Amino acid sequence: MKRIYSLILSVAAVLFAGSCDNKFDEINTSKTGITSIDPVFILNQAIINSSPPAATLNYEVGIVQQQISPNTGVLLGGNFNQVNINSTNQNWINFFQNVVRYTNDVISRTSEDPARQNLYNMARVIQANAFMVLSDTYGDIPYSEGGKGYTDAIVFPKYETQQTVYNGIISELTVAAGALTASAKIEPADVLYNGNIAKWKKFAYSLLLRAGMRLSAVDATKAQATVAAAFAGGVITANADNAYNRHDANFVNGLGNTLNGTEAANFYLAEPFVTALKTENDPRLQSIAVRYVGAVSGNAQTAAVATTAPANQYGLPMGSTDAQADAAGKNLPGGGARYAFSQVDRTRMVKRTSPLFMVTAAQSNLLLAEGAVRGWVTGSATQYFADGVRAHMDQMATYDAGSAVSAANRDTYVVAHPLNVGSTDASIAQISYEYWIASFLNGNEAWANLRRSGYPVLTANPFPGRSVDFITRLTYPVSEILVNTANVQAAIAAQGADALDTKVWWDK
Repeated sequence: MKRIYSLILSVAAVLFAGSCDNKFDEINTSKTGITSIDPVFILNQAIINSSPPAATLNYEVGIVQQQISPNTGVLLGGNFNQVNINSTNQNWINFFQNVVRYTNDVISRTSEDPARQNLYNMARVIQANAFMVLSDTYGDIPYSEGGKGYTDAIVFPKYETQQTVYNGIISELTVAAGALTASAKIEPADVLYNGNIAKWKKFAYSLLLRAGMRLSAVDATKAQATVAAAFAGGVITANADNAYNRHDANFVNGLGNTLNGTEAANFYLAEPFVTALKTENDPRLQSIAVRYVGAVSGNAQTAAVATTAPANQYGLPMGSTDAQADAAGKNLPGGGARYAFSQVDRTRMVKRTSPLFMVTAAQSNLLLAEGAVRGWVTGSATQYFADGVRAHMDQMATYDAGSAVSAANRDTYVVAHPLNVGSTDASIAQISYEYWIASFLNGNEAWANLRRSGYPVLTANPFPGRSVDFITRLTYPVSEILVNTANVQAAIAAQGADALDTKVWWDK
């Protein structure tokens, strides 16, 4: 009897198990959970991480002598021309992990889906921009295998020369811009242009213009052909088409978050930048700057002692330590310490909700001015130049109503600063100076164009303990050297020492 009972139990158990297996997937599948994600939202992650990261305050913005900190430690970088491994790796981390990785994912999901043709090409455009920033920063980088650890399990990517990278970027932008079409599915959920294909095409061609101009000193023939193709395609020439990330209380501006947080009293406008704007009677100085007269501490930087008057702005001398800055601050009108030097106004231009720009009408018009001077595009260099300056002054209102430049002040400046067409060099110097100003807060672009053009001419950082006179690239991350050793060492052998003064390929 026990044996029969045991047999019955065994059969019942098998039957029960079978019935459970038959409905296992149904029982264990969530009826409300997300099982897939639309790739447009993955692209959005890449877009919002394409803004200049906060670490550009430590290096790029300081290298171009627009904003510096007298602090050492975690803020050391472009203020003293020394290596800070906690900051030199930030472009690498941000753009590979948060842009290239996501765009690779979108590209792999949509490359064979005709219904998502526009999304596929939008991802290629964003990825090309990321690779441009990465290569401009480090030189030779992983390109064809870069960021493919997730999609292709390539965890030790090979490095390729910057020339190869730029050839790839130019090809990708050319093809992607041409393939974007209003006749295919529109992607209204994209956070950059809400699916506006005409604006996406202008953005792509503007990046192509930028990439072509990078080659002006190293390969003039390819530079001319690329610039001409971008011009023919149509670039951003009006502020309504600017490529920028919007921010709010939930999605904050990274630079603004830093400058309104613990580092609020640690960054100051650099003397060369303030002096240049004051000398030229540039109305943008009043839009950008604030000085807390007599301030001897961060807590003393109050609205009661704030001034935005251009005549009362004083930039912090390059290479100043905390002690030197405090001593110099005592001699400012109204006295004080380092806290009394001019800063970017964090209640206007660098709020947590302020926008961050990637490509603007001001930049594109100025590059077209240079293209016209070189004979690479048609049109008036003088007009492109004036339009570029006007566009940037008008752009200031996007940050805050309090940063707006009046039409009268804008036009007075433009009339007083016509393009010098006496010589190609004089024209390019003037155009590049305005590009330096128009790229304020986009440290990556300001630094790249400064190296590419050679203008404005800046005096070497005077800090006695500097490693180099001028920083021309950032060093590879320690993590790459330790993990991807063979490929990194091959790149260093081909490019030159992994140092702050090794020049990238196009920097001639």
